[in-house]
Amino acid sequence: MENAGLLVLLESVLGKGHSTSKGNYSFKCPFCTHHKFKLEINLNTTVKKENFWHCWVCNARGKTIKSLFRQLKTSEDKFKDLDVLIVPTYKDKTQYIEAISLPKEFISLNDSIEGKLTQIEAKHALKFLKNRGITQEDIIKYNIGFCKEGKFSQRIIIPSYDEKGKLNYFIARDYTGFATNKYKNPPVLSKDIIAFELYINWNAPLILCEGMFDAVTIKRNVIPLLGKVLHDALMKKIVQSTVDRIYIALDNDAKKDALKHVEKLMSFGKEVYLVELDGKDANEIGFERFLNIIEQTQPLTFQTLLEKKLENI
Repeated sequence: MENAGLLVLLESVLGKGHSTSKGNYSFKCPFCTHHKFKLEINLNTTVKKENFWHCWVCNARGKTIKSLFRQLKTSEDKFKDLDVLIVPTYKDKTQYIEAISLPKEFISLNDSIEGKLTQIEAKHALKFLKNRGITQEDIIKYNIGFCKEGKFSQRIIIPSYDEKGKLNYFIARDYTGFATNKYKNPPVLSKDIIAFELYINWNAPLILCEGMFDAVTIKRNVIPLLGKVLHDALMKKIVQSTVDRIYIALDNDAKKDALKHVEKLMSFGKEVYLVELDGKDANEIGFERFLNIIEQTQPLTFQTLLEKKLENI
């Protein structure tokens, strides 16, 4: 939980703030004096006593509230209060995420393609992937594998790598049909990462979908949200990039979430398309049909966005 005392101190300097997500609060920026609440500050203090802050309009930013107060020439008593209130509120998730690794039992299905695995070992995993429309090229590109035993036994493993090629997440999907839970999550503190970032061209139109199987099906410049939430790391990357066209293709039960993402991205000047899949997901309908739908989708205006929101009430 974010530091309530710290919020009170910030509001005494910046005025009333509004909660956004993940411990972030937005304020009116004192540097660019934009009329909207564009300065975001994270109230969750890291082990390094950092609270990242950033204005989405003028790009003013810093790692600590002390640096913000210095730039604002805040009074000495505010600094004294700040020293008392800056207490780590959770473990440094960056360090935690960096420690992630594939299960020691992971077997790459690339080896089955090269004839290094026996058919008995890999046939069930490969059959499951084939039924989901996953090709040999997909297996090679995404380094898809499986586990025969261990915590993730009898599960397909799809890894995600960051822009530098470092593992930042993976999914573990049961392929037997008998598991109580289809998915098992890896031991990470947060999903605030950019999945499949290694394959993203930040100068080209971008597609956002829910799951990794959807993303593998879509193939082209696609990021799975690993759910319905557009996390901070991805939002910041999109806003700071030159991507000007974004397609949002979430499942039908995530329509309200999708419209929220549309509205926020449009507020940053992005051209946004809401891809509607008639109650199915991208993996179900397949690459060619998805491509046909996306080619027929028109960009939303604030008027059509309002109409979509009214439809969804």
